[in-house]
Formats: sequence, structure tokens, C-alpha cells
Amino acid sequence: VQLQASGGGLVQSGGSLRLSCAASGHTFSTYVMGWFRQAPGKEREFVAGTSTSGGTTKYADSVKGRFTISRDDAKNTVYLQMNSLKPEDTAVYYCAASRISWRISTYYTNYDAWGQGTQVTVSS
Repeated sequence: VQLQASGGGLVQSGGSLRLSCAASGHTFSTYVMGWFRQAPGKEREFVAGTSTSGGTTKYADSVKGRFTISRDDAKNTVYLQMNSLKPEDTAVYYCAASRISWRISTYYTNYDAWGQGTQVTVSS
């Protein structure tokens, strides 16, 4: 599967953005999907993930209650709705796909396909 992320940009603190990740191929529904982010000088960290059915989601504690991950298998797309953004959310956001495990993993090494990243900048 090939992934293409979009939707990043510059937003003020408290604002919202929706990221999209479009996947190619006919097997999108069989992938666990995740969003990760990486700020300058920091390691890539898990943000949110969704199961193959979309029935199970997982979030990093830092984004719980503010971010929502969803998927539309008919459109081969996964979304990340980000509300109440904070300056510390500034990072490059990556979508990722996994068939290594049926569980939603928080470890980037368990994802075998990655999008190119989209920059999110939150100003204070």
C-alpha cells in the first residue's frame, strides 16, 4: 500500500485541522492504520491508531479528548481530526499502515508503510 498524507498547515492555538491519508491499492481495509508525529530533535511518537474495522481506536495521552481518528474504507482514507491544538502539537505528522499485527501498536517499527508527512504548526 502507498500512502499520501495531506491537510497540514499553520493554525493558531485552540484551532483545528483535519489531516487525511489516502491509500492506494485494494487491501486498505486489511491494514491497521496509525498517525505518528515527529518534532525537531525528538523521536517519532504515536498519536492515534484505528483497527481494521474502525471499531477500536487508541490515542496517546497527550491528545485524548482533542484528536479523533477515523477511517473510510470505501475511500481508502484515514483521517485525523485535531481540535484544541496547542503549540506542543507542532510536528510533522505521518500516517502509517500495518499488517504486522492485528493490534493497534504504538511502536513505529510495527508499521510497514508510511506516508510522506505533513507539517502542522501551531502558533501561540
